[in-house]
Parts: sequence; structure tokens; C-alpha cells
Amino acid sequence: MNKNRFLLRTGVIASVIVALCCFTPVLVILLGAIGLSAVIGYLDIVLLPALAFFIGLTGYALYRKQKSQRDQAGCDESHRQRENHE
Repeated sequence: MNKNRFLLRTGVIASVIVALCCFTPVLVILLGAIGLSAVIGYLDIVLLPALAFFIGLTGYALYRKQKSQRDQAGCDESHRQRENHE
């Protein structure tokens, strides 16, 4: 359960950070201020796949969380059925 929470938290935080860097000029201004404006042309090559990866990671974490909740509910249900038969 703790691993699912870590994956979800990582996916959401990283997606927000990459989206901010991708859709706002924050990274462009920062790189220009420190003298690395030559790298600005390659930002889309890195940021868009990173955004897709972290959105996918968030979706995977949500899937695992939902699956574990279903498994726990199913385990509780099967335990109740066994108690009723005894």
C-alpha cells in the first residue's frame, strides 16, 4: 500500500513540475538567465516525453491503488462468506 502511495505522489508531483516547465516560460527564463539559452531549442524533445511518462506513471499508480482496494474488498468478502458457512 505504501508503494502505491509513493508512486502516486511521485507521478502527480512530477507531472505538475513538467507541465509547468513545458507550458510556461519558467524554464526558458531560468536557462536564459544562467547563460544556457542554447539548450532552449531542445526542451520540447525532453519535456514532452517526460510529461507523457509521468502522466502514465500517475495512471499506473491509480490503477494499482484501485486494484489493491478491490483485492482487499474481495478478500474481506471471501472471509465473510467462509464465516457464514462455518
